[in-house]
Amino acid sequence: MFAALLLSLREGLEAALIIGILAGALRKIRRPDLSPHIWRGALSAAVLSLLAAVGLQMAGAALEGEAEAIFEGVTMFLAAGVLTWMIFWMAHQARNLKSELEADVWRAALQSGGTPLFMLAFLAVIREGIELALFLTATAFASNAAQTLVGALSGLLLAALLGWGLFTATLRLDLRKFFRVSSFLLLLFAAGLVAHGVHEFNETGWIPSLVEHVWDVNFLLDEKSALGGVLKALFGYNGNPSLTEVIAYLGYFLAIWLGLRSQSRQERLVAA
Repeated sequence: MFAALLLSLREGLEAALIIGILAGALRKIRRPDLSPHIWRGALSAAVLSLLAAVGLQMAGAALEGEAEAIFEGVTMFLAAGVLTWMIFWMAHQARNLKSELEADVWRAALQSGGTPLFMLAFLAVIREGIELALFLTATAFASNAAQTLVGALSGLLLAALLGWGLFTATLRLDLRKFFRVSSFLLLLFAAGLVAHGVHEFNETGWIPSLVEHVWDVNFLLDEKSALGGVLKALFGYNGNPSLTEVIAYLGYFLAIWLGLRSQSRQERLVAA
């Protein structure tokens, strides 16, 4: 449930911040009359994202046996890939996000009709919504649908309250620190998704195990216990992982470290 809450809070807060920036930009240029186009775009994106989440859940529930394992494995890898891209994107774009969105609003407001503003809000929110639909589907495979739903609704409600508090000046939140901490937790979650995806493909024979069980610590912390289930849903805990699961888990962190290091080096070169 915590994984779903964290993911929903992160994605929901990003969407709330974007909508707040768009609405604030309209106030700056004294065009609050165009705000309904933004809200209609955001609402349309939210509805479409909900339909996508339901569709993914129904598709997974309709499969059995090897087909189900393949679907779960592919979903895990896709979710981990999108999570990774999101973290890299946020690390690179966070500084200029507000100014770029405000410039987009200015250009859209100069055009006739509300379609440009509708699309600006729709595209901003649909990206977050489709990502969240994919993440929650992967989370449901690792835990269960009921816990995922409760966590998702709690996270979205908290994101809405935080967003409202930020833009009514009733709340002071260090967003940089929040996104830094949440990015670290999401990296752990993404690594668990990669390992879980490899586990599913081990079962189908698409990825060889090499060594079926590198270790077995289920006698200390059973992955089917309450705590083990939480760690499995959050970080992909497996009490008796295969060698390829361990390699995938550690290899993911190595790849992320090298990627962030390369991105930081390139940004320093550009700044110089």
